[in-house]
Amino acid sequence: MTTKHIAQVERENSRHWVGDGFPVRNMFSYDNLGAELSPFLLLDYAGPADFDPTTKSRGVGAHPHRGFETVTIVYQGDVTHRDNAGNAGTIGPGDVQWMTAAKGILHEEIHGPILKEQGGTLEMVQLWVNLPAQDKMSAPRYQDILNVNIPTVSFDHNAGTLRVIAGEFQNIRGPAKTFTPIELWDVRIHAGHDIDLQFKTGFTTAILVLSGKINVNDRSELQSAEFALFEREGDTVRLHAHDDTTLLVLHGEPIDEPIVGQGPFVMNTQEEIRQAATDFKAGLF
Repeated sequence: MTTKHIAQVERENSRHWVGDGFPVRNMFSYDNLGAELSPFLLLDYAGPADFDPTTKSRGVGAHPHRGFETVTIVYQGDVTHRDNAGNAGTIGPGDVQWMTAAKGILHEEIHGPILKEQGGTLEMVQLWVNLPAQDKMSAPRYQDILNVNIPTVSFDHNAGTLRVIAGEFQNIRGPAKTFTPIELWDVRIHAGHDIDLQFKTGFTTAILVLSGKINVNDRSELQSAEFALFEREGDTVRLHAHDDTTLLVLHGEPIDEPIVGQGPFVMNTQEEIRQAATDFKAGLF
């Protein structure tokens, strides 16, 4: 086993509102780390933010995507999704929505009925996952992955737990279907405990700390809303939790293809971006 070292640490690049319902911190984007973080394109961390009860819908209205997937993980609150392919649903704490935009889709995301009617705290992550060129124009699809269907692995010595959203951990497979090899793990580590995570060398590996504080490889410290990108060489990361800590672990095979993006479209060439805009305006999504 060889240690996988941190290449760089990112703190929020910007804070902004998405619509009127999602105050987000952008942790990374393909604009500045596209090649280094492939196959991952963007990660927004929304909240934690408190909302009062309301009678109006809060969120972001219908908008297009093409060329990638959006993965929404809810930690607190609830979020309702609707798209023009006929998919609709509400996800709450622990649930995941994995939407493949591919050749084009229009969708909206608003606060769910509980958050809307009762108020409360919203905390969620939205990750964009790239698609290889051969799959960018495939049919859209929607995976509604409920908490009850996500397997949980317990670490030895009551050190914590790991939910396998996608990929595999200790021969336990997650329910998400992916186009390229991806591991997506929701990890909780109890204060004072150590865990070792094993990865495939040569793959992209990154960790977002949502809450708590950890020491990485007995050297670097990460705390809430900090994001570490690791070198691709090496296969082991040791984590020590100073506090009860919640992490999101991303691990995936890089897609060695050009990344050309503009707003909600991520393709391989500028011509494909122009075509996406033309198709959207023509009502072809």
